[in-house]
Amino acid sequence: MTDLSHYRNIGIFAHVDAGKTTTTERILKLTGKIHKTGEVHDGAATTDFMEQEQERGITIQSAATTCFWKDHRLNIIDTPGHVDFTVEVYRSLKVLDGGVGVFCGSGGVEPQSETNWRYANDSEVARVIFVNKLDRMGADFLRVVKQVETVLGAKPVVMCLPIGVEEDFVGLVDLVTRIAYVWDDSGLPENFDIVPIPDDMLDLVEEYREKMIETAVEQDDDIMMAYMEGEEPTVEQIKSCIRKGTIALDFFPTYCGSAFKNKGVQMVLDAVVDFLPCPTDVPPQPLTDDNGDENGEFATVSTDEPLKALAFKIMEDRFGALTFVRIYSGVLNKGDSILNSFTGKSERVGRMVEMHADDRNEISSAKAGDIIAIVGMKNVQTGHTLCDPKHPVTLEPMIFPEPVISIAVKPRDKGGSEKMGVAIGKMIAEDPSFRVETDIDSGETILKGMGELHLDIKVDILNRTYGVDLIVGEPQVAYRETITVPIEDSYTHKKQSGGSGQFGKIDYFIRPGEPGSGFTFASKVVGGNVPKEFFPAIEKGFKGMMGEGPLAGYPVLDVEIEIYDGGFHAVDSSAVAFEIAAKGAFRQSMPKAGPQIIEPIMKVDVFTPEDHVGDVIGDLNRRRGMIKDQEAGVTGVRIKADVPLSEMFGYIGHLRTMTSGRGQFSMEFSHYMPCPQNIAADVIVAAKELKASKQ
Repeated sequence: MTDLSHYRNIGIFAHVDAGKTTTTERILKLTGKIHKTGEVHDGAATTDFMEQEQERGITIQSAATTCFWKDHRLNIIDTPGHVDFTVEVYRSLKVLDGGVGVFCGSGGVEPQSETNWRYANDSEVARVIFVNKLDRMGADFLRVVKQVETVLGAKPVVMCLPIGVEEDFVGLVDLVTRIAYVWDDSGLPENFDIVPIPDDMLDLVEEYREKMIETAVEQDDDIMMAYMEGEEPTVEQIKSCIRKGTIALDFFPTYCGSAFKNKGVQMVLDAVVDFLPCPTDVPPQPLTDDNGDENGEFATVSTDEPLKALAFKIMEDRFGALTFVRIYSGVLNKGDSILNSFTGKSERVGRMVEMHADDRNEISSAKAGDIIAIVGMKNVQTGHTLCDPKHPVTLEPMIFPEPVISIAVKPRDKGGSEKMGVAIGKMIAEDPSFRVETDIDSGETILKGMGELHLDIKVDILNRTYGVDLIVGEPQVAYRETITVPIEDSYTHKKQSGGSGQFGKIDYFIRPGEPGSGFTFASKVVGGNVPKEFFPAIEKGFKGMMGEGPLAGYPVLDVEIEIYDGGFHAVDSSAVAFEIAAKGAFRQSMPKAGPQIIEPIMKVDVFTPEDHVGDVIGDLNRRRGMIKDQEAGVTGVRIKADVPLSEMFGYIGHLRTMTSGRGQFSMEFSHYMPCPQNIAADVIVAAKELKASKQ
C-alpha cells in the first residue's frame, strides 16, 4: 500500500488506570490483529509483555503495533501513564502524527493526563478524546467533558452521547449521523443493533448536535454562510470541517464508551481514520545544524526525497537490540547503508521488522510515514538521525529531563560486577532518562532516575532479567568544601639525610575564588628567587591536594593561589622538592583560611493545582528553599525555587500527598552554597565516622 493518505501514526496516552492498554487490546481485536483479547488485570495484555508490567498491571515501556481499519494502516503506540515513565510518552509523541487521549469516566482528568496533554501540546499532536469506563460507578461523560475544558484549557467537541449511565450504559448516539447503537450483553463488539434514539434523549441530542455543527462550520466560510442561511451541512461536509479543525488543533472530537465491555471502540477507530492527520497533513520535521538550532530546512514527507529517519527508542529483547525508527522521507531497503549523522558512522541495515508488541514480521523495505524496527544496529542511540550517506542531515533532537533521584548500589558478590556493567550499558541505551555514574570517593555505582518507582523497576530488572543481586544504599549528597578568608603564608620544604637533599621555599597568598571558578594558580615571582621551570610543579602540588578538604575530606572548590616569592638551592632544589613544598603549604594554610562546607543547590520547578499553592510554598520554605518565581497557567501554578539537594529526597511522595497526586516537579543542579552551621557540623561528623569505618 503506497498511498500515504491511508496511514495513521497514533499514540494512546492517559493517566494510570484510565484504560489505555485495554483500549489498545480492543482495537487489535476489532481490526483482526488478535483473536483473543488479553486483560491487563490478568497480566495477559498483548502490549504489556514485560514481567514487571504483568505483575503490577501498569505499562512501563511504550509498545508498538500495526493494524488495519477500513483500508487504512494504523501504527499504534500504547504508552505508559505513570509519571516516572513520562519520557516514554514524550518520545512517542515526538514521532506520532496523532493521538487518542483516554480519560476515565469516573476519575476524569487526572494529574498524569495533564502532563501528557502538555507534552502533546508542546509536540503539536492532533488528538481525539475517548472517555472510557462509562459502565463504572460514578461515571459521568458530560462532567469529564467540562473538566477537559476547565483543567486542560482545551476545546472538546462532543461527537456522541451515551445511552444510559453506570451499570445501565448500553449504547451510544452518533451525533453526526443521528444513529443510535445498542450492544447486547455478549461483550462482542460486533453484536450491536441500530435503534431509534430514546425519546428522553431527543432534545439533548439536538442540543449537542447543534453545538458540534456550529463549531465545525467555523472551519469553512462557504459552509458557514449556507448554515447561517438555514441550510444544514451534509455528513461529508461536517466530517471534512471537523477533520480540518482537529488537524489545526482548534478542537478535539470527543467520544465515549467502555473498552472493557467493547462498547464504542469502533467509533474511536472511525474517528482516527476520519479526523486524525496522515503523515503528509502535519508540518514537516525541522532540520537542525550542528548546534541543534533549526536551519530553516525540513524533512518533507515524500518517498522521492533522500532518506531521513529518527531513532526514537532502543529495546533489548530475546533477539538482540531493536532500534525503533520513524521514517520521515525517502525509502529504506534491507541491505542499505545508512549514515548516523550524530556519530558520523555508517551502518548496514541487516533485518527490518514490523512490530506487533514483542512479535515481529520481517519486511524488506519501508518508506516515508512508516514506523518500523531495525535489528542489530550497533552505535545508534535514542534521538539520533539516520539518513542517506550522500545527503547528511540532522533532525531536531529529543531533549530528556534530568534525573531527580539517585541511589547507590553494589552487587552482593564479586561475580555480579561484570554482569551489572553489561546490563546497565543495555539499560542506559533503552532509557535516556536513566543515568549511571561511579562515585569516585566511595567506588559505588550511582543509579539516577525520574522517581522512586523508576529506580525500583530498574533494580528489579537488574535482579530478575539480568540475575544481578544488589545491595541498595541510601541516597547521598555531593558536598564540597571552600575557604572564606584570604591569607598570606610561607612554607619551606627541607630534607637533608645523606646524598643530595631536597629544598624548596614558597611565599604565597591563598584567597577565596569566584563561585564556579574551581582552582586558579598564578605566579608573581620576580628576580628568579623561584626559577620558572618549577612553577608547573608547584601548581601540580597545590592542584593535587584539591581533592580532599581539611574539614570532612570533600573536594575543594573555588580557591585562588598566587606565589609571590620563595627561595631555592642551586643543588638541592628540584621539581619534586617544590611539588612537596606546595602540598605541605596546602596542608598548613587551608585550616587557617576559614574553611567551610558547601552544598549543592537545585533549581526546582514545581507544578501544582491552584488550591495547593500555599501548602507547596510552605513546604519548600521548610526545606530551606528560596522561592524565585510563581507563574499561573491554565491548569495550575508553576513555582520556581532554589532548594538544597539534601532536603529534596523523597520529595515526590510528599508533593503527591499534598496535591492529591496532581503535583509534578523537575529539578536540576544550579550552584553550590554555604551549609548552615548546624548542618555542616553533622556532615563533618558523618564524614569522619565513614572514614573511620573504612580504615
